[in-house]
Amino acid sequence: MAHRVEVAVEVAAPAEVTWAVLTDWERQSEWFVMTQTQSLGPTGGHAVGEEIHGYTGIGRLGFLDTMVIEDWDPPYRCTVRKTGRVVRGGAEFVVEPLPRERCRVIYRIDPQLPFGRLGSLGWPLVREVTAAFFRRSLSNLARLVETEYAVARPRPGT
Repeated sequence: MAHRVEVAVEVAAPAEVTWAVLTDWERQSEWFVMTQTQSLGPTGGHAVGEEIHGYTGIGRLGFLDTMVIEDWDPPYRCTVRKTGRVVRGGAEFVVEPLPRERCRVIYRIDPQLPFGRLGSLGWPLVREVTAAFFRRSLSNLARLVETEYAVARPRPGT
């Protein structure tokens, strides 16, 4: 995709543990920078067709990021269609299991750029800021999951 942003992080916890935190939408504010999220629907945003609403920003300076789940394959993939006024296009979280109780989390977004030609001209700068924002968020996720997993994990001989 021409405008794709993709970032990844390795997490020192199993895919299932990481997935549980990643897709607990109401907890996303604990790790996704400047974002508050809520799920809409009977399963809490854990099924195809359900909506998730996120607000990204500080105070009144921000935007509503609405999305609909298009693919739900726990604990490996959640694909959404972003339907908001500011952010449109596709996005997905992918969790890849790795050896030794580890996993890799990948976040991809394929935005539809607003503002026509002006949006395309500004994309190189916006892309780098967006990638940095997502890298920081996934690093926060990894720290959160690893900390919780270390506390909850049974120790040998106990």
